[in-house]
Amino acid sequence: MSLTINNLEMLLVVAAVASILAHRIRIPVSATLVLAGVLLTLLPYAPRITLTKSLIFAVFLPPLVFEGALSIPWKELKRDLFPVMVLASAGVLVSMLITAAGMHWLLHWEWLPSMVFGALIASTDPVAVIALFKSLDIRGRLRILVESESLFNDVVAVVLFGLVLSLVDAGPGHAGFFSVSGQLLYMGAGSVICGFLVSWALHLLAGRTQDLMIGNLLTFVAAFGSFTLADSFHLSGILACVVAGISIGNSKTFLGFSSNGRESLLALWETIAFIVNSVIFVLIGVRIAHENFLSDWMTASFAIIIVLLSRAGTVYPLSALFRSGRWRLKMSHQHILFWGGLRGPIALALALGLPEGFPQKNAIVSLTFAVVAFSIIVQGLTIGPIIKKTCGGDGDKVPVHVGRPDRQPD
Repeated sequence: MSLTINNLEMLLVVAAVASILAHRIRIPVSATLVLAGVLLTLLPYAPRITLTKSLIFAVFLPPLVFEGALSIPWKELKRDLFPVMVLASAGVLVSMLITAAGMHWLLHWEWLPSMVFGALIASTDPVAVIALFKSLDIRGRLRILVESESLFNDVVAVVLFGLVLSLVDAGPGHAGFFSVSGQLLYMGAGSVICGFLVSWALHLLAGRTQDLMIGNLLTFVAAFGSFTLADSFHLSGILACVVAGISIGNSKTFLGFSSNGRESLLALWETIAFIVNSVIFVLIGVRIAHENFLSDWMTASFAIIIVLLSRAGTVYPLSALFRSGRWRLKMSHQHILFWGGLRGPIALALALGLPEGFPQKNAIVSLTFAVVAFSIIVQGLTIGPIIKKTCGGDGDKVPVHVGRPDRQPD
């Protein structure tokens, strides 16, 4: 069933009730929304909506990614850009290889489906991560590290996912080091150019008006336009959207960006992101309730453990490269990077988009939902106490007015 107005109204009512409950009992909203989606399926007139790759990528991702990028201060990100890019590139590759090896040797899958599952589940999801950290009100360097990595690492994951899929027709000889490097370079550079082109064009248009309503409308064009432009050239719409969001969010010339204009823009996009997040997490819960991964809970448990080990095998060894200097990652930050690396809608979209007849497709989709369910519910519910215990005394929650470069901490 498609996402109709009546279905959307029901989802929003459920999301509103779940969000109120989450704030009352002080648990992350995303986990509550997923649980609400699961419970929604018990109602006699519960909507049956098909969660598809096109729905996630074309409708949900652009506004969520843009809003997340809009609130990232470039000055803060620039200081940690190198470790972020190492985690977002080499980290995804390492995570994919560990996951694929685990699926092959422990669950006895063939290498091709093991590599595909490893690629789609390797990156942390910006939608899930940003929603979680907002609900926990985490600020400072920790939030910049976790959110930025989740925004950038999807590019590498999508490239690796596409290259592994190409092995079905092209054979393994076409996915060598130079092929992967060339694809990453092409996709990375092309996506960045698309994002800058869209933001530059919007800056030109915005310079001809001081109307805040028009300026806010233009940001919608930036979000969906950058994503669509990059996607039309088979580039990364996510990265293009991130670049456009950071460019506009850190601009002091877009509509003059008075303090009122900036507050209005951020408030608008925060509301949009909350609405879209609410719908997508409830839909994930609805779909999880219809999955049968609990019928083979042993395989699902092994898959979850393998994915967690792959994340640990990424974060801690790569963080050791920055033992000293300004890029040093505190052990408390490493723990949060590990446990706060949630999986979410992007992994689901890639799994649901696998071609019919692909080896182990049903198992891949089912295990992806199992990992996402564990990630959002179990990790989402426990990350708050872990942050409080590991980072409570070192200033990681000191507000830095994220997304407002013109303001300084009080």
